Amino acid sequence: MVVSMIQFIIELPEITSIKEKRRIVHSLRDKLIKKYRMTAAEVDLHESLAYSQIGGAIISNSRSYGESVMHKVLSFVEDEFAGRLHDVKILSETY
Repeated sequence: MVVSMIQFIIELPEITSIKEKRRIVHSLRDKLIKKYRMTAAEVDLHESLAYSQIGGAIISNSRSYGESVMHKVLSFVEDEFAGRLHDVKILSETY
């Protein structure tokens, strides 16, 4: 079993309230879950208006498949999301 993970920080420069930030982050999370059939969540920076840290994972039987999905996720976020990405990490663990 291979668990492939992605973690990144998105910058939200135009956000003025936590409610607005949560709406954007939940929308992004829901799109990732639906499109890539993965698990995703806001994992840190909950109280920050300017940043959000998102983590996601997928379980497969192939390291290359899992990491290719994570690279597609990264491309999707870069293309669809207006904010800037920081500190992107993609890795896989075999169990």
